[in-house]
Amino acid sequence: MTQELVSFLQAVGATAAWLNGVFFFRFWRESRDELFALFGGAFWLLGLSWAWLSLFSPDQETRPYVYGLRLVAFLLIIVAIVRKNRRQA
Repeated sequence: MTQELVSFLQAVGATAAWLNGVFFFRFWRESRDELFALFGGAFWLLGLSWAWLSLFSPDQETRPYVYGLRLVAFLLIIVAIVRKNRRQA
């Protein structure tokens, strides 16, 4: 694939992740459930990682800062799920 196509697809992924975060934050505002807030933050971090790649280095996904952002995002998702299940138990 060409670098322009890779950059475009990363920008599309960043936009989709940002919109998912907006929806989760809207649900959080209505319900005040922490799960939605953490999911919204996680999706915004994923969107940030894809936007960063799209703007600055589309062909270098192996950079540590990209993995660091994604690691934090997935840890937020795991924490949200664990906390939600412990509250219900």
